[in-house]
Amino acid sequence: MLEQLNEALEHIERHLDQTVEAAELARIAATSEYHFRRMFSALSGMPLSEYIRRRRLTIAGAEVLEGKRTLLDIAVRYGYGSGEGFARAFRAVHGVGPGEARRDGASLNSQQRISFRLTVEGSGNMRYRTVERDEFFVVGKKARIPLVHLGMNPAIVEHIRGIGQDELRRIEALSDQEPAGIIAVTDNADDSREEGTELDYYHGVVAGKAGPDDLDSLRVPAGTWAVFESSGPMPHSIQYLWRDVYTEWFPSNPYQSRPGPQLLRTVLSEDGEHADAELWIAVERTGA
Repeated sequence: MLEQLNEALEHIERHLDQTVEAAELARIAATSEYHFRRMFSALSGMPLSEYIRRRRLTIAGAEVLEGKRTLLDIAVRYGYGSGEGFARAFRAVHGVGPGEARRDGASLNSQQRISFRLTVEGSGNMRYRTVERDEFFVVGKKARIPLVHLGMNPAIVEHIRGIGQDELRRIEALSDQEPAGIIAVTDNADDSREEGTELDYYHGVVAGKAGPDDLDSLRVPAGTWAVFESSGPMPHSIQYLWRDVYTEWFPSNPYQSRPGPQLLRTVLSEDGEHADAELWIAVERTGA
C-alpha cells in the first residue's frame, strides 16, 4: 500500500500547475477517497489540501525569485484567479508577498516533498477484533465541538458537565448493545481532520432503537467494525491509539475505513489518570 501512496504523491508533483483531485489520488492509491484523506493526514501530520497548497506555493516561490515570468502569470499558472489572492496565499506560506520577495530576494519557506517508507518499530502487538453489526442507534446528548489532537478537549468537558448526573443515569439505562454503557461518539468530521475543524460529539449509549424526543439519536447503518483496545495514561493513550490505527494497522491489514461514526468506550481509574479503552471504527475489506 505504501508504494501506491507514493505513486499518488508523484501524481501530485506532476500536476502542481493543474487541479489535483483527491478522487484521482485515491484511485491511484487503490482506496476510497474517504480513507485516503484520513491515511494521508495520519501519516503526514497535515491535511491533504494543505500539503498540495504548500507544495504548489513552494514551486511558485522558486519561479517568483527566478524572475522569468510576471507575478500575474505565476498566479494564474498555479490556480489563482487574481494577483491579490495569490499574494495572500503566498504571504501565508512564506511570510512575505511575492512582489517583496522578488524585489528584495527574500528567504522563502520550502515544503519538502513527502514520501512514505516502512519503518519497523518494537515488537508490540495491536489488539483488535472485527465485528459485524446490524443497524443500531447512538442515543444521548449531542454538541458541535472543535477537534483537539492532543490533551483534554475543553468543549467536551463542558458538554459533559452540562448534562447532569440524573440525565446521565437515564441515558445509560437505554444501553442495550455493545459497547455497553456511556460512550463517546464522534461523527460528521471534516475530511481533513485538521485541528480546530468541527465535528459532532455524542455523549450517549448504543441502543437498538431511537431514543425519546428530548434526546439526540443517530442512526448507524449495518456494517463491519474494527474494535481496538488500549490501556494507558489519560487522554494521550487514546489519542495515540487513533493515530496508530491509521499509521500502523490499516497499512498492514486488508481493510479501509468507511464513512461512519467512531465509538469510544472508556473505563477510568479512580484518580482519572489511567484509561482502558475500546475504539470502534467502521471498516470494509479491500480487494487484497
